Amino acid sequence: MHIVSFSPFGYEGNIVSVEVDLRRGIPAVDLVGLADNAVKEARERMRSAIINSGFEFPKERVLISLSPADLKKEGAGFDLAMALAVLINPIEDNLLKTTVLVMGELELSGKLRPVRGVHAAVSTAVSLGIKTCIVCSENAPEASGIKGMNVISCNTLREAYESIICLQEKSLNKNEDSFPQDNDELEFSPIDLSQDFSLIKGMPFLVRGLQIAASGGHNVITYGPPGCGKTLAMQRFSSLLPYLSNEESQSVTRIYSLAGLLPPKSSLIKTRPFRMPHQSASLEGMIGGGINCRPGEISLAHNGILFLDEAAEFRSSVLQSLRVPLESGKVTLSRAGRHTVFPAQFQLLIATNPCPCGNFGSDNKICVCSAHSVEQYWKKFSGPLLDRIDIRIPVFSSSKDLLTDDKTDLSTEKKSFSTEFLRQDIATAIKVQKSRQGKLNAYLNPEEINYFCKLDSECTDYLNEQIEKNDFSARATHSCIKLARTIADMKESYNIELQDLKEAVSYRKNEGGINYCF
Repeated sequence: MHIVSFSPFGYEGNIVSVEVDLRRGIPAVDLVGLADNAVKEARERMRSAIINSGFEFPKERVLISLSPADLKKEGAGFDLAMALAVLINPIEDNLLKTTVLVMGELELSGKLRPVRGVHAAVSTAVSLGIKTCIVCSENAPEASGIKGMNVISCNTLREAYESIICLQEKSLNKNEDSFPQDNDELEFSPIDLSQDFSLIKGMPFLVRGLQIAASGGHNVITYGPPGCGKTLAMQRFSSLLPYLSNEESQSVTRIYSLAGLLPPKSSLIKTRPFRMPHQSASLEGMIGGGINCRPGEISLAHNGILFLDEAAEFRSSVLQSLRVPLESGKVTLSRAGRHTVFPAQFQLLIATNPCPCGNFGSDNKICVCSAHSVEQYWKKFSGPLLDRIDIRIPVFSSSKDLLTDDKTDLSTEKKSFSTEFLRQDIATAIKVQKSRQGKLNAYLNPEEINYFCKLDSECTDYLNEQIEKNDFSARATHSCIKLARTIADMKESYNIELQDLKEAVSYRKNEGGINYCF
């Protein structure tokens, strides 16, 4: 029986072979293979767990080798693998044909405790041809999210020992039922009335912009005075997005498993992540890092949403660190001669005030900020970062709009939209994009834009006029075209019409807002 375990590092991690040799000499346990303190302490936990489980600990000198030898090993996930390797060492070579992945932390009584990174370990093991794993019962649903793995769940060291000897899987992987397979029908989460967009009144331009953003995966920035409803609307944005596909769920679950943030007894993550870091977040906390390259907020928001509320209060270095991941959809971390690549394809939502006092641009309020302070306030974002944001929405609603009774208003759609109503066009647009190019419009490259987003002569003339009038960059021009493509997809229109392009330009050029800020 060949026992292996897993050493997490970054997004990839490594399979570690656990070998035991019994030698003559003073009884002791020697551990080699660049183990950290948590792994070294496993020698004492393992000894007590073996004895308290009714086994006899070898009286010889025990040498435990963790290979590859030049790879740093950390965490308590090696406890169970080392204990089983010690117990089965005397078994004849006729069982040395099966490789088993083993992960779990041991209590002194012999009971098992869950560990982080099981999903990542199992997916890595399957890619290497390993078909069986032994994990704690609390980690079993997490391991069952991977196809092709027979999962044996145990609660104690004795159960694990009996299972590894008999090779009888107590619980097989049934990931066909653990998560819905990809199909043409998008599935949304049940609507929570407290998160319904019907409560957002008097801001049709904002709600429409968020609907377009959800349909095409576009980044959004909203700005306006304090209390105007920016955060209220942005926090409801996740209710517009469908569940993760099976492929998307695998990568998201792996990241959360490595970070130790996967809920107990959970399998694949279905809902899209919504990360809302505090303004005091550090550069390492945002992009990831540390000794073992843990994922940061942008990776935790992979295939989901990263919402920066009061974004101007974040450190400038933190904001600028978003530029490359927004463009490439990944972040590369390097530590001590090793590097790892985390996926970071997220949708960026930004909410901020127009100036330090928040009153700049308001008709009935006085801004007390100097021109220099307003300029410095917006310089924290920088032009390259703002240029990567497709949709800019000014929010200057009046509190009188909140008192409007929609039941007595004939133009209800201009006042509020329900989440269920908004989802209809979003689902239509996503299906069209998946069937046409296999990804959302926000991620189209220049070649794909030329192929999928052709404009007629009328639209081309209008766009050239707006480019000259608003001094659009090449990226801004592509943003307008991609937004127009998304708006057309929401209507299932094959061609981009002039009205689609006009609406797209209105969201890109910040119509009705504060052009000074951009």
